[in-house]
Amino acid sequence: MSLDVFPADVLEDASRLIDALRARRRLLAAAESCTGGLVAGAITAIAGSSDVFFGGFVTYADEAKSGMIGVDAELIREHGAVSEAVAHAMADGVIRKTGVDLAVSITGIAGPGGGSPHKPVGLVYIGVASVFDAPRVERHTFGEIGRDEVRLASLRAALRMLRESAA
Repeated sequence: MSLDVFPADVLEDASRLIDALRARRRLLAAAESCTGGLVAGAITAIAGSSDVFFGGFVTYADEAKSGMIGVDAELIREHGAVSEAVAHAMADGVIRKTGVDLAVSITGIAGPGGGSPHKPVGLVYIGVASVFDAPRVERHTFGEIGRDEVRLASLRAALRMLRESAA
């Protein structure tokens, strides 16, 4: 039985990421908020992903970000859960918690509600931390394209960032 959960391009990107990680003998983990585990799902949809994928944290609530991966609650209060600072702290927290080589974090507002003029629906921060390179965070403004589309766009962006970091 095959589950056609992800578009073909996403599965192809996940497969390329797995190949790159395997070639460099690197281990990956994820911390996801607005994507709710889509990165982990896309990667584990590929046979053999256990060679390079440690696991993931779905840290949807602020308390999960703090309790599960050690994001400072004061940082969340100061910057908001959807911020560059929190995306950075989430990725770093995954590295510290798991000891993996590479980590990705995603935090954003998928909608349809929850946005504000300062942080609109479709705003997503994606962080990548690595024991080999400097961490980085990208800010994406996907707009009000629909909840599923924001989440899918975030997944695609995260896989791209991971492939770049794994190269």
